[in-house]
Amino acid sequence: MQKIIKTFLFVCLTSWISFAFPQSFSLNNTEGGQDEAILHMMNKQVNQFFRRFNMEEDQFGKLLKTTDSRYHNRKIRIKLLDQMFDVHNPRTNSTLKKYFIEDVTNKKNPFYLEFLDHNWFAEVAATFTSEGKDQHLILFLRLEESGLGSKWVISNVYYNYTSSFFPDIDSTEAMKYFLHPQSHELDFMNLHKALDHPSRIQYYASDNFQPDYLTLFFYLMKTDKLKFKEITHVKFHFFQIPDWYFELSYYNRSDTNSGWLISNLKYVKEDEKPELIRFYKSCTED
Repeated sequence: MQKIIKTFLFVCLTSWISFAFPQSFSLNNTEGGQDEAILHMMNKQVNQFFRRFNMEEDQFGKLLKTTDSRYHNRKIRIKLLDQMFDVHNPRTNSTLKKYFIEDVTNKKNPFYLEFLDHNWFAEVAATFTSEGKDQHLILFLRLEESGLGSKWVISNVYYNYTSSFFPDIDSTEAMKYFLHPQSHELDFMNLHKALDHPSRIQYYASDNFQPDYLTLFFYLMKTDKLKFKEITHVKFHFFQIPDWYFELSYYNRSDTNSGWLISNLKYVKEDEKPELIRFYKSCTED
């Protein structure tokens, strides 16, 4: 009987250790056991990343009840969070990571990720074809409430071809192209100055004009001038944690540091976040 109890305690202890210290321990030393350990420890889904970031599921992917002593357990969460970064990346394997984990697991005010929070969005790199040539676009998607639930919607698009239509306006050149304030007295007969020269038509728009690339993208799709081919890469941008920003990317590796992992980490003040969001939605970054 004592032997059975010892065996049971050993199995429980091994399971807990493999959960709290996923990179240092595997389920056993056999090749099959290592594969099983990798399968259990990798963040296979984005939703799983959320739950593990918050310490809301166990090492086998089972949801924890709020009454479970492991639910939001700070000590276990700190150790698990340490393994949720790309350890091969100097941007996510430095003292900055330590400060981030300390902030997130603060005893007085810990922070947890919320799926329906609007302060995160997806960046989807995709290949399209136009006139027989491949074109590379970046689509940005965000969650939007819909009915009793939510849905992903395309919120913006970056396409180098369309952005070249709207170069930054030269203020000196802009002074040459305008419609006189008394044009209405001539029934706007001078409007031909703008309409006869499409390359300069942007100068006749309001100073606050901002090109709507998403509408242009929809137009190109609806007229078959742009056709979808395939998705090449997906990553997510998170701005939910106060004073922090991080990226989430997928890594396919043969060790426990694989799956959805934090691939970039930055300390960003709250008043600087809107500008950073605009940056990510206006250009691509490797």
